[in-house]
Amino acid sequence: MATEALFTGDRIALLIPQRAPIMMLDAFFDGNDTEAHTGLTVRLDNLFCENGRLTEPGLIEHIAQSGSAQAGNKAYRKQQAAPLGFIGEIKKFHVTRLPVVGEALRTAVHVIAEVLNFSLIEAEVLSGDETIASCQMKIFVPA
Repeated sequence: MATEALFTGDRIALLIPQRAPIMMLDAFFDGNDTEAHTGLTVRLDNLFCENGRLTEPGLIEHIAQSGSAQAGNKAYRKQQAAPLGFIGEIKKFHVTRLPVVGEALRTAVHVIAEVLNFSLIEAEVLSGDETIASCQMKIFVPA
């Protein structure tokens, strides 16, 4: 996993269709046709923060946008626009703890399968070496 981000700040918008205030990535470290590594530093002004912690819906949205960034990176390398996707299903969502403001998250997504307009991904959200959340997610991309 790369330590230097390839995309940060406003450049993340080249990979995902989301914009502030719902943008849930601040770094894209690396990726290929089936994997990606992203980052998010939890900020107090994050739409999904409550009582100094990122909530479960925030973790889900971060995972979805990480999957979107993987697809967006694939499109970017082909000089195409980032596709718009929708969460179709979430399975095996597990959270060991909610991250606190200031915590830097690193997320790995892996595409398990792509069928028609659906992608099935596995994701793992880390804080340092600690896995704090994981799930499988189906993402639908309209043609």
